[in-house]
Amino acid sequence: MLKHPKKFILSLLTILFCCCYCQALAAKNITILTYRFSAKPHEARLVFELNKSPHYDVFRLHHPERLVLDIKDARLRKRLKHYLKHNNFAKDLRYAMFKPHELRIVIDLKKVVNYKSFLLKAAKHRKPRLVIDLYSHETNPHKIAKAARHRKSMPAYLKSKKKYLHYRKVVVVIDPGHGGKDPGATGPGGIHEKNVVLAIGKDLRRDIDRQPGMIAKLTRKGDYYLTLRQRLRIARRDKADIFIAIHADAFPNRRAQGASVFALSLRGASNEAARWLAEKENASELLGGVNLDDKSYTLRSVLLDLSQTATISSSIHLGGDVLGELKHSTILHHSKVEQAAFVVLKSPDIPSILIETGFITNPYEERRLNSHRYQHRLAHAITEGVRDYFKQKPIPGTWFAKKK
Repeated sequence: MLKHPKKFILSLLTILFCCCYCQALAAKNITILTYRFSAKPHEARLVFELNKSPHYDVFRLHHPERLVLDIKDARLRKRLKHYLKHNNFAKDLRYAMFKPHELRIVIDLKKVVNYKSFLLKAAKHRKPRLVIDLYSHETNPHKIAKAARHRKSMPAYLKSKKKYLHYRKVVVVIDPGHGGKDPGATGPGGIHEKNVVLAIGKDLRRDIDRQPGMIAKLTRKGDYYLTLRQRLRIARRDKADIFIAIHADAFPNRRAQGASVFALSLRGASNEAARWLAEKENASELLGGVNLDDKSYTLRSVLLDLSQTATISSSIHLGGDVLGELKHSTILHHSKVEQAAFVVLKSPDIPSILIETGFITNPYEERRLNSHRYQHRLAHAITEGVRDYFKQKPIPGTWFAKKK
């Protein structure tokens, strides 16, 4: 028999009460299921999808500029991604429990902005969504909404004409190295280079496609093998304005680390010139299809040499812009653009660079290269470098030339 039956019963009731209270509290909690961020030059939008409609408050703080979102009785189902793609408004996102039952999300802003927030109620197949719109301080939100309504009412053929009539997008061909039967280098943890560079390449394509005036193409979208010449042919088929090969370095010394950027060397260019000159159709292709059959070998050689010299110069410029952004996101193995005779860089008329994203043979860098968040950071830095390059050297007839 129990010595103190009353105490036992009291303890049991206390435990049951606590369990019921915790269940009731969990049922009351509002959960953020997903978070999305999208941006345009003059506006940006954050969308938080929740399990039920919340009680919330949004306000702005100054010095430094930030926007604060407080949600009562809220919790996170999983960590919010801090990664914000390039935009004119937000630079970081932080969150923590401000009070025992109040979640606070802080959006660090790049400048003074106007904002509006609203709640979209649950629909047939959608959960409730809390939306925050950011727009430039000097921009009238009513004008933005009016322009959007006007565009929505336009016929599709007029939309496309208006958007693309006066300019075209620059084409960036991304070449994730290796693939299929060629795994590339393998790290001490068994991570293959071919998988890492494909993931970075896909992130880079998504990031570039989000930028105004740019479109990206991949030489390979899956785990299959392409020869180096096939990769170059794909770049020419897609009418590439620039070509970016993505690789991960390897070295016997496991302490070697850091990213590098390579352009074609002069020796590699001269060797390739001989191959191109041996094929008259290739030499003709470099000059927009001009027939060179009646031109001397010396003249064709001079024309090709001029083309390659200009291309290598542009490649070094592009590589420098990419390195300038990569140094903010990772360690650099070389602080300047290196030059080497990589076959994949040998298109005489397409500025081309090869990026070694790090040393996969270094255990620390192998783990970083296999991290989705780190892959996003590298892709974003490369995108910024590419954007800087086209802003400084806009191609006639493109969006960048129109903006300049």
